[in-house]
Amino acid sequence: MKHNKVLIIYTGGTIGMVQDDNGALHPFALERIIDAVPQLRHASYDIDSHQLSRLIDSSNMNPTVWVEIADAIEREYDNYDGFVVLHGTDTMAYTASALSFMFEHLAKPIVLTGSQLPLGMLRSDGRENIICALEIASTHLFTIPEVCIFFQSRLYRGNRSTKVSAEEFSAFDSFNYPSLAQAGISINCRNELVLPRHTLPLQVHKHFCTDVAILKLYPGITEAVARAILDLPSLRGIVLETYGSGNAPTEPWFINAVRNAVDRGVIVIDVTQCKSGSVELCRYEASCDISQAGVIGGRDITVEAAITKLMFLLGQYPDDREKVKKLFTQSLRGEMTI
Repeated sequence: MKHNKVLIIYTGGTIGMVQDDNGALHPFALERIIDAVPQLRHASYDIDSHQLSRLIDSSNMNPTVWVEIADAIEREYDNYDGFVVLHGTDTMAYTASALSFMFEHLAKPIVLTGSQLPLGMLRSDGRENIICALEIASTHLFTIPEVCIFFQSRLYRGNRSTKVSAEEFSAFDSFNYPSLAQAGISINCRNELVLPRHTLPLQVHKHFCTDVAILKLYPGITEAVARAILDLPSLRGIVLETYGSGNAPTEPWFINAVRNAVDRGVIVIDVTQCKSGSVELCRYEASCDISQAGVIGGRDITVEAAITKLMFLLGQYPDDREKVKKLFTQSLRGEMTI
């Protein structure tokens, strides 16, 4: 029987780190990751590997690296049945969201995983994460044509995921969408939750606009702080992290600052600070003023997906503000509930 083939793409991160003499963690070569998981040598699928030109801590992740990851997958797309991206946990949800928007008409699984403890440590969670991610990316039993995150026995839609713990092995969660699969004695996939497999040719979009910002509201935020961001001359898009179902201060200075930004052509997205739930503009009076000022409700999208989607759309349509606004309100890759 033909073996499925999986390509591992190694970007860096805790999973492949070793300690130097000073106790600091640094990435090591991918070959040593394979050595640390000897079970992979007896897998029922074939594994190849690709290492980025420069291994990074995920704190240094940026759109240039997203494009390098996408280039590697696009180049080998026809040669493999699935892809596993080894990635640091701190920005994994941002990368998963960005990749989901980059790959249009995806028909194969792209699974991001990593670990809270390096593979070289006895209690590392990395072994099970890698093995399960590879099983999901290679299996004949089901196909998940999505960009996903696998962590601690659960597979999540990437653009619905958020890192929730810096210490627990259950580092990720998806508050507004159920997990797509769970790994126990067997891997159980909830096919009804998975996006449909596309038959159209794959398209990979690689342009991002980084003239964006996130402004988290808090009690006592001053006009000077808000305007320092909203009045940036280069600003083209901003995600407002608001309260509850999209509520924000109603003081005239704040509403005027937001309205002035919108009038300058800045696209302003309203996303809730809550772990779960959805923005519903004008549900309360405290969100009506910003709605009337031209702010777009982000529904139940995560902050990670909101900022990467905004960067993606502004990169694809730099001169068409109305199209960006329209597409943001649509679910492009299952990132929000419509």
